[in-house]
This record gives sequence, C-alpha cells and structure tokens, in this order.
Amino acid sequence: MPSRILIVEDEAPIREMLAFVMEQHGYQPMQAADYQQALEKVVEPYPDMILLDWMIPGGSGIQLARTLKSKDHTRHIPIIMLTARGEEEDKIKGLEVGADDYLTKPFSPKELVARMRAVFRRVSPTNLDEPIDIEGLVLDPVSHRVSANDQSLDMGPTEFRLLHFFMTHPDRVYSREQLLDHVWGTNVYVEDRTVDVHIRRLRKAIEVHGHDRLVQTVRGVGYRFSAR
Repeated sequence: MPSRILIVEDEAPIREMLAFVMEQHGYQPMQAADYQQALEKVVEPYPDMILLDWMIPGGSGIQLARTLKSKDHTRHIPIIMLTARGEEEDKIKGLEVGADDYLTKPFSPKELVARMRAVFRRVSPTNLDEPIDIEGLVLDPVSHRVSANDQSLDMGPTEFRLLHFFMTHPDRVYSREQLLDHVWGTNVYVEDRTVDVHIRRLRKAIEVHGHDRLVQTVRGVGYRFSAR
C-alpha cells in the first residue's frame, strides 16, 4: 500500500507539481489548499506524512503543526515544512512545534524525495532483517524468534506480526482500524475487536519479565508500544 502524502499548499501550480512528483515516486498524494481543508484531510486513514507550507489561508503551517502534534492520534505523523522563509529563527520555530524537517523554496524534487525518505527512515526503521531490542525484549525477524532477557518466548504468528509492527513503530498511537490494515492487511475482513483479543494474547506472551507494560492502551484512540 503506497504511503499517503498530504500536500498543504495554497498555490495550485506548486501543489499540482508536488502531487505529480509524489505519484512519480510511488506515493499517494492528497491535497489541501488551506488550513481547514488540511484539518479535514487528517482523518483515518491518516496521512503517512504531511508536506506543509508555512503560509496557508485560514491559519499558518506553524499553527497546524502545533495542533496536530498536540493530539495523540496525529502526533505520530511526520511533517516537513516547505517555505520561502529561510531565516534560522523561522527554521527553529518550525522544528520546535514538531516539524521533522524543513525545506526552503525553491528546492528540487530530488532533494524533497531524499528528505522524505530520510524522515521515513528516522520515524520507521526499514532494515527489517536486523534483530530489534527494546528493554531486553528482542525480536529477530529472520529466525522468527522472540526472547525476553535471553528467555525464549512462545507466541502465535499473528502476535508475532503485531509485535513486529509495534517494535518498528514505537511511540505512535494506532487505532484498531490502522492495526488491522498494517498487520492483517486491507483485504482481510475481520472485526475491530479481533485486535483486542490479539493484544491480550501478546501481552500474556511477553509478561514474564514485565514487558507487557510496553503495550499501552490509549483510551478512546487505540494502542501504543512505548518504553516511556
């Protein structure tokens, strides 16, 4: 499933150019011309990244970034600010409200895509062959083994996939619907509550050394895997 990229830009030619670049590189572009349209687009299924212009009608990119980063269900979405403002103070302001990167206009499509890929690597590790270790809980995707403090753990294939997804996407909240899409796949028709059943099984499988606390329920939103 291609990553969904929300382009928030009031100038139609630039917005269309960015959408074209996204399609050329295998992404699924979404477009918003102002602050309100952008808010209306940030709903499930959430964008995987937002390219956000500094100056937009109805508000500002800074305001929008601050709003999205203040909410549990959208704070995980990476944001790259796109702006003609190149002053250091402006860059710092953008990063302080939660933007993950900052690109000053004019920029080349090649540089933009390179920055996007770098941000995706930071927020979602893509080397799936390396064992993942979080506080002594180790998942090896190659041997399909999980251990806790060197003690081997038994779990079913669905719990393994769920844990793998969580450990490669830590500190982000996912709704049941999002977990179904990412772990079960979009062509599998199961009920949302199926996620709850497998979450309970996963917690049971990793509880021996207290790692079940890493799988956190976010009331009214979904689940998060976090060592915090």
